[in-house]
Amino acid sequence: MAINFHDSPIPRYLQLADLMRQRIGRGVWEQGQKVPSLEELVAEFGVARVTVRQAMDVLTREGLVSPQQGRGTFVTGLPPNDRWLRVQTTLAELANMYRDTKPKIVTIDESIHRAPVTPQDGTAAERYVFMRRVHERLDQPYCVINIYLAEDVFRQHPERFRNETVIPLLVSMPSITIAQARQALTIGTADTEVAQHLQVAVNTPIAEVRRVFVDADGRVIYLSEVSYRGDFIHVEMNLIP
Repeated sequence: MAINFHDSPIPRYLQLADLMRQRIGRGVWEQGQKVPSLEELVAEFGVARVTVRQAMDVLTREGLVSPQQGRGTFVTGLPPNDRWLRVQTTLAELANMYRDTKPKIVTIDESIHRAPVTPQDGTAAERYVFMRRVHERLDQPYCVINIYLAEDVFRQHPERFRNETVIPLLVSMPSITIAQARQALTIGTADTEVAQHLQVAVNTPIAEVRRVFVDADGRVIYLSEVSYRGDFIHVEMNLIP
């Protein structure tokens, strides 16, 4: 059954290369193993021969496969295991993570916006400043984040909030008390827009994290919806015996 490649700004051969890279990373195609022939891959993925060749060229340049004249193409390397981004379970650890990584911030949008606050979250602020950003590390994007920050909080340090990661700054502000902080993680897949920003194929697994910070009056001062690249995420939790 052919893979259903969705319309995407990312070329199809790069989407295919990503799928093949995942197979190598998971051990489906093992080190030293001969990968399926060009004809077999064309039939499996339902793409043109040139698309398969272009995808294989990408993996060859990355050192993951090596074509051998008259023998076929063999797996010769493993993709880097760069799951440096840990899902933190305390507010202090979360603030330190963003402070230590010092991501490059690319702002896509900033506007006054209503936040998707639910009754379970707390009381909505009168107005929110909405910021949509991409965070990068070593020039590689690792998350797309929608931030809703109470406008009166934003106005205290507008330039810093525009140019710094929000959580460490928010935690450091003596005028702000975060009485409750909650986050929920779900596993999803990248839609066309998120895939473009994260430079992954459409439908690539991503981790979606929703965070809510509430002040002492029960007012939601910060709400964020974050889409992380799945290949960067590491989740580790202590189990209660």
